[in-house]
Amino acid sequence: MAKKSFEAALARLEEITEELESGNLSLEASLRKFDEGIKLAEFCNATLAEARTKVEILLDKNGRLEAEPFDESAQDH
Repeated sequence: MAKKSFEAALARLEEITEELESGNLSLEASLRKFDEGIKLAEFCNATLAEARTKVEILLDKNGRLEAEPFDESAQDH
């Protein structure tokens, strides 16, 4: 897979979702789009996991760096 940004991958994944939801694709075309979407979703998940790890590493507590798990429930959705 060519090097891409998270934002570009997410935008393409949204396009694929819309194309699949339209129902205007043949079965073969739908399967190709679905396969591309799975690869993009895996890329996005890996990118998010890497970012989460960096956040955990960089949190500063009491003047020194300590790893702290990312608390998803603390975010405003």
